[in-house]
Amino acid sequence: MEKKQFQAESKRLLDLMINSIYTHREVFLRELISNASDAIDKIYYKALTDDSLRFDQDSYYIKVEADKENRTLKIIDTGIGMTREDLENNLGVIAKSGSLAFKNENELKDGYDIIGQFGVGFYAAFMVADIVTVISKALGSAEAYKWESEGADGYTIEPWKKDAVGTEIILKIKENTEEDQFDEFLEEYRLKEIIKKYSDFIRYPIKMDVTVRKPKEDSENEYVDFKEEQIINSMVPIWKKNKNDLTDEDYEKFYHEKRYGFDKPLKTIHTSVDGAIRYNAILFIPENIPFDYYSKEYEKGLELYSNGVLIMNKCADLLPDYFSFVKGMVDSEDLSLNISREMLQHDRQLKRIEKNINKKIKSELLTLLKNDREKYEKFFNSFGRQLKYGVYSDFGTHKEVLQDLLMFYSSKEKKLVTLDEYVSRMPEDQKYIYYASGDSNERIEKLPQTELVSDKGYEILYFTDEIDEFAIRMLMTYKEKEFKSVSSGDLGIEEDQTAANEETSENKDLFAKMKDILAGKVKDVRISKRLKTHPVCLSTDGEISIEMEKVLNAMPDSQGIKADKVLEINANHEVFQSLKTAFEQESDKLALYTNLLYNQALLIEGLPIQDPVEFTNDICKVMV
Repeated sequence: MEKKQFQAESKRLLDLMINSIYTHREVFLRELISNASDAIDKIYYKALTDDSLRFDQDSYYIKVEADKENRTLKIIDTGIGMTREDLENNLGVIAKSGSLAFKNENELKDGYDIIGQFGVGFYAAFMVADIVTVISKALGSAEAYKWESEGADGYTIEPWKKDAVGTEIILKIKENTEEDQFDEFLEEYRLKEIIKKYSDFIRYPIKMDVTVRKPKEDSENEYVDFKEEQIINSMVPIWKKNKNDLTDEDYEKFYHEKRYGFDKPLKTIHTSVDGAIRYNAILFIPENIPFDYYSKEYEKGLELYSNGVLIMNKCADLLPDYFSFVKGMVDSEDLSLNISREMLQHDRQLKRIEKNINKKIKSELLTLLKNDREKYEKFFNSFGRQLKYGVYSDFGTHKEVLQDLLMFYSSKEKKLVTLDEYVSRMPEDQKYIYYASGDSNERIEKLPQTELVSDKGYEILYFTDEIDEFAIRMLMTYKEKEFKSVSSGDLGIEEDQTAANEETSENKDLFAKMKDILAGKVKDVRISKRLKTHPVCLSTDGEISIEMEKVLNAMPDSQGIKADKVLEINANHEVFQSLKTAFEQESDKLALYTNLLYNQALLIEGLPIQDPVEFTNDICKVMV
């Protein structure tokens, strides 16, 4: 019997296949089952135009058989089979696909499609097998043939005896090594696990003889094991069922079966698109934030299927980072696959699916915000921070997509509000969207800087996430309204500015002396235009706010970034008169008062005092 060589550079390509292309050996079973499904599909297509063929779906199946003793694994199908020529052409030439040729020659109907568009998937078997044997009898042929190969050195083909039409693939599983345990591919539980993971939605039954335990006859305490043929796969994927026939429990069961999370899905999105690009998708917004969500271990991405076959467990390209919390799957008939189903071409189809999915997610979130406020707020409390990161990242590229989904706590409403709701309530004379930053809503509410804005009756948004101010700086405006911090140098409220400027001018020597005392700790000292009852506060000039300074300096390798702080004094408070008196009398008390007021302002902002001992001693000096 003559051994034939693989054509082209098959030896090198086969070595590449085994060692490089597939990252998980277990996918060999997915590939062989997909090929078996293709073979059954081909009989179905033939039956559509050939009246002599009768397609009885119950007669078509795929069978997986493991023999531990002989270290063999069989994959049997009742599909169309292969002639000698088919074996020669389809298995003898790497990357020649009989499925692709069949697909091009036949008009596909009724939503069926051939999965295996390229022929190399079959060779994944050599990742786990020393010898691969294929015994096949083609539809309409009296002869059967055996194809056999031990790898890249070549193959043999010879006549063989087989009664039924179809194909039987026999893998001689490799022996274990120190690094690899090939025994797992002979274990019943492991084979079932792989089938459920990758091939659960193949449209034909995948059968296995499964060990079942039952009580022994005439005995209550003794059990006996026996083999029972079972169908392992579900066959009909939930995403291809009519949405009206599915319940919340069905979706929840699918969510848990796919191990998307241990919680319940807060929102389910089931969508089917049939146009220029065709796909089905089931997407879930989790109820709770995953424990590892903000760690390096968390992987975003949707499961990606091609005609019911899992081709990628985490397709990150289908989700932007700002929607990385979304779980679920996409099944498309139109994806272009290259030589491995694990390596997708980043083509227009995938990008269009991604674009459609992102639009759908945003649309569903806006609907949830409108129709179920309580549930949306629950979602936002879990994942709102990620949306804010999305506004800030990529230089604000996605801010238009996300701005209507943002929420912040309102000083007036005492609850979360959207930017749209804030703007809709703004008085006609209000120029800016005002916000205040701090560690908590309670601390912000007590900030001296909020006094003037609140006294004007203007609503203030409270920023308590470290990302808030960075995101808003990137957003800049909303509906042509600029954002303004209550701590900014100019609040845009003109009231009493003339008087404040005159007071500052009259006391410029006092403020210059105080600035010298603080020795570069502040950029300036001036009369406050915002304080009503509090004696002192800090404001900022420039782009870096005090809260931003805190965040930046908490990061590793921080460069000691500082906000340009301004110490503001309330001219209507008694302390201002004490400052003037101390300055006029040229007493040491001016330095004492200045340092006390500065440290007081630091404490209000939640900033550390450089020398707490000196601060406490200063308090004692005032008391004496």
